[in-house]
Amino acid sequence: MTADDARRLLRTMWRIRHFEERVGRLKRTDEVFGLIHLSVGQEGVAAATCLQLRDDDAVYSGHRAHGHALAKGALLPRVMAELMGRETGVCRGMGGSMHLVDVEHGFLGATGVVGGNIPMALGSALAARRLGGDTVAVVFFGDGAVQAGHFNETVNLAALWGLPLIMVCENNGFAEFTPRSAHTVVERVSDVVSPYGIVRETVDGNDVLAVWERFGAFLARARAGEGPFLLECLTVRLRGHYEGDPAAYREAIADEEWQKMDPILRLQRHALAQGWVDEDEPAAIEAEAAEEVEAAVAFGRESAFPPPELVAELVYAGSDA
Repeated sequence: MTADDARRLLRTMWRIRHFEERVGRLKRTDEVFGLIHLSVGQEGVAAATCLQLRDDDAVYSGHRAHGHALAKGALLPRVMAELMGRETGVCRGMGGSMHLVDVEHGFLGATGVVGGNIPMALGSALAARRLGGDTVAVVFFGDGAVQAGHFNETVNLAALWGLPLIMVCENNGFAEFTPRSAHTVVERVSDVVSPYGIVRETVDGNDVLAVWERFGAFLARARAGEGPFLLECLTVRLRGHYEGDPAAYREAIADEEWQKMDPILRLQRHALAQGWVDEDEPAAIEAEAAEEVEAAVAFGRESAFPPPELVAELVYAGSDA
């Protein structure tokens, strides 16, 4: 990792953190719509993976998708406008939080169906293989999706066909409200795929350097024609399953403990120790991210809601011919 890489990672993680926290406040004032699932605490995984990808690489996410979309290159004001239901959003205000799509930057969709994105990523990986070139498909999912049948079907076909698919499990310890120990006897997701012979690894998802290094190694091999791969990132979800969830099923993390675990603060400390950033840079990077998020909120508020006729315009029908 270089000093420039460290700055990009810090900038991206602070943008995601401030975006998510601001969206949480907007949800409480009914300025964003629908169920909102925040990734506060998980920013390191999104940044360390997506910043290594190109626009022509396909990325799929689930219901906790804001960070992945922003890290992949989606414009922050347009993502904010989408959550606020405005026509300037990435889906013209018609998709919302759980259905973000930004084809321009290779973010091919989020879904509210647990694990529903996994076979879609398999299709993109198959297309990449048949078309030639070195593009890859990456899919993000939580540990709860691993118990779904379509996860195992995808793993089987990806392994059988040797596809350039990188599966990234953000294992935050909870499948919605249920701890992993309550729905499976297999502690590690990486062990679930062992019968298929898939190259896999489990890393500390709050250690941005570890995620960057292992994902980068998998990415290089996938571009060279190998695959599939699975990277399990053990991380922490600071918020409940959805915004407004009282989260009575979990214990809060003490502030002192979180200071040590926070992926942003951990990278900042390392970057300062390595001389990658000077003493004033982290604060300046955070301030810039906060300003950018506030500008995005203003952009959303100033944007118009989509016209009613857009509903009919976006319905596709086959030709009678």
